[in-house]
Amino acid sequence: MRAVQVTEFGGPEVLKPVELPDPVAGPGQVLIEVERIGLNYADTHQAENSYLAPSRLPLVPGGEVAGRTPDGRRVVALLGELGGYAERAVTAEATVFPLPDAIDDLTALSMLVQGATAAILLRRNTHLADGESVVVHAAAGGVGTIAVQLAKAWGAGRVIATASTEEKRALALELGADVAVDSRAENLTETLIEANGGRRVDIVLDMVGGTTTDQSIAALAPFGRLGFYGMAGREEPKPVRLRNLMGHSTTVSGMWLSHVFRLPGNVYGTTLTELFDLAARGVIRAIPGGEYPLAEARAAHEALRSRGTVGKLLLDPTR
Repeated sequence: MRAVQVTEFGGPEVLKPVELPDPVAGPGQVLIEVERIGLNYADTHQAENSYLAPSRLPLVPGGEVAGRTPDGRRVVALLGELGGYAERAVTAEATVFPLPDAIDDLTALSMLVQGATAAILLRRNTHLADGESVVVHAAAGGVGTIAVQLAKAWGAGRVIATASTEEKRALALELGADVAVDSRAENLTETLIEANGGRRVDIVLDMVGGTTTDQSIAALAPFGRLGFYGMAGREEPKPVRLRNLMGHSTTVSGMWLSHVFRLPGNVYGTTLTELFDLAARGVIRAIPGGEYPLAEARAAHEALRSRGTVGKLLLDPTR
């Protein structure tokens, strides 16, 4: 089968089209004929071995696919051992989910990781309450576009989007943000407070890191919460001092979606079902960010790392 493999860690240049043997499903596993592959920013970290979970060589990147089982069922799946950048993939039955007819592959893959991330951040990390203000950094990205829509649907009083270009800010406003500001503002703390009518903000969703995180924490109101779920800027924020958290009654939390599967009950499955229902009813929608042939995975990673993309990027293994 055709696949994309990494045999040495590095940037987009290490993604090489190759021919590999077809995977074989073992006990408790499902073989999937892949029709679309979802890309996440985390894929770029896996290729350079800078992600939370260490990568092992050689590897076929990619943790999410949409396709069909050998008996013809449409499914979307999380791949625990990666392997998604390929024409066929194998994963555990527990991480394979049926696709309703109303949900296309783009929507399914947008909700599988990025939509679920936005939902868990709003519900479990930051405990969004009616009327609260929510800052969504990188609001035109995969998680950001869903987070803006969910925050509005779930009762946020004011959604403040940040993005680096006028086009991205316009998209965030179209999706329901009340105001969109330049993420490169010289004093982001003051910019966020001003965007909230002169009041400090209740919630920040942050996947940037560095000074963006530092200035966002400084913009939080008493009992404000920051949910941290990525470091696209590849820059560490300043260490958080517990004394400062207590002094301002603020909360800083981190979230890695993998840990949701350790919670009692079917938290992930319930979340995904809810997201599919919201999408089917038109409450939220996926934003296409571009579709690349499988062999052009390098170009897709270059686009992701440029921070110039919007919405959800896909690979098409059929071309």
